[in-house]
Amino acid sequence: MSNKKNFPDNFLWGVGYSSHQVEGNNSNNDWWEWEQEGKTKERSGWACDSWNRYPVDHRLAQELGCNAFRLSLEWSRIEPKEGKFSEEAIEHYRKVLRDVKDKNMKCVVTLWHWTLPLWFSHRYGWHKKESVKYFTRYCKKVIEELGDEIDLLITLNEPRLPLNRGYIIGEFPPGKRNPYWFFKARKNMVQAHIKCYELSKKINRNISIGLTQYCNDFNFVGRCKPIKVLTEKIEDFYNWYFFTQIGEAQDFIGINYYYGYDYKITWKYPFFERVVKNDEMRNNMDWEFSPKGIYELVMDAWRKYKKPIYIFENGAADAEDRIRSQYINGHLKYLHKAIKNGADARGYFHWSLIDNFEWLEGFWPRFGLCEMNYETMERKPRQSYYFYQRIIKHNSLDTE
Repeated sequence: MSNKKNFPDNFLWGVGYSSHQVEGNNSNNDWWEWEQEGKTKERSGWACDSWNRYPVDHRLAQELGCNAFRLSLEWSRIEPKEGKFSEEAIEHYRKVLRDVKDKNMKCVVTLWHWTLPLWFSHRYGWHKKESVKYFTRYCKKVIEELGDEIDLLITLNEPRLPLNRGYIIGEFPPGKRNPYWFFKARKNMVQAHIKCYELSKKINRNISIGLTQYCNDFNFVGRCKPIKVLTEKIEDFYNWYFFTQIGEAQDFIGINYYYGYDYKITWKYPFFERVVKNDEMRNNMDWEFSPKGIYELVMDAWRKYKKPIYIFENGAADAEDRIRSQYINGHLKYLHKAIKNGADARGYFHWSLIDNFEWLEGFWPRFGLCEMNYETMERKPRQSYYFYQRIIKHNSLDTE
C-alpha cells in the first residue's frame, strides 16, 4: 500500500549553488588568490562557466520543477575596487535574477558565500571593525539596485565554518591562527548582519532576510547523563550561536545540513570515538548518512525561535549517483515528520544543481543532480535528478 507524505501548499522546492563555485574566473577575490598560492587541490579557473551559461542552469532547475532557486552574488565583481561599483556586473546580475523570475522561480540570494574582494581582504578582513561598514554598504547597493528581484536574502552563508577554518585552523583565507581575531571577526559578522537587516527593511520591506548556518546533530551513545547534558550544550553553541545573537533581526532560520555524529567515550585520547552507522551509505567524502538529524535540528530551531525554517543545503558527494536518491528520500521523510509535529518548515533546497568547485578539495567531489563535463561544460541530469523531479511534481514522498 502506498503511503503518501504530502508537503504543505506553497512549499519551496529548490536547488542552489554559489558564485565562486560555478561562475568561473572570479579572479578578484581572496579564494582565487588562495588557489594561485597552491593552497587548494585545484584551481577554480572556468569552474562551470555559469557566468555565461546561467540560462542553461535555470532551465535545468525549471525542468526539474523547482519553484525557487538559490544563488549568490560575487561581491568582488559588484565592487571590484573600494567604493567603486560596477554597473556592468550589477546589470549582469539583474539579468540573472530576472531570468530566474521569468522561469517562475523565487530568487533566494546570498550576499556572502565565503569570498571577499581583494581590496577588502588585503586592507581589512572580517576581524577589522571597518568590515561592518563596508559589508553594509555593499548590501545597501544590492538592495537598491536588485532588491525588487529578490524574494529571500541570505546575508551570510555558514559564518561559523569559514571563521573556524580561517582564523583558528588557518586552512581557509585569511589563513590566520589567531583566536583574538576570530572573536573580533565573529562579533563583526553579527553586527554586519543586524545592520544589513535594519537597512534592508527601510529600503524594501518585502524581502525576507536571514542567514543560514552549517548545522550538525550530535548524539552521545551511552548512559552518562553529564556527558549527554554537555553534548547538548556544545550542540547549542555550535549550531545556534549566530541565530541567538542576531535575535529578532531575522525573518527565517536557514539550516544547511549534511550529516550528524554518533559518538561514545573511550579511554584513549581524544577520549571519544565516532560510532559508524549505515556504512554502505557513506558518500565519497566519507560523510555518514544520518537523516534523522534533520528532524532534530528543525524541531530544535522551531522550539527556540518560532520562525519559518528553510533547509538551504542538503546533499551528498556521490559521483556514481549510488546513494543520492536514498539520501534525498531519507532526509525529506524526517523533514516531513518535523512539519507534521508542528515545525513551520517552508522549503528544501538540494545542494547542488550541478557538480562544482568544492573549495579546498577542487573538482573531484560530485554533489550535482546534474553531472558536469568540465571539458565541454555539458550538464547531464543523473537519475537522482529525475527522482527529485517526481517528488517536486507531486509535492509528496511515496514511502512505499
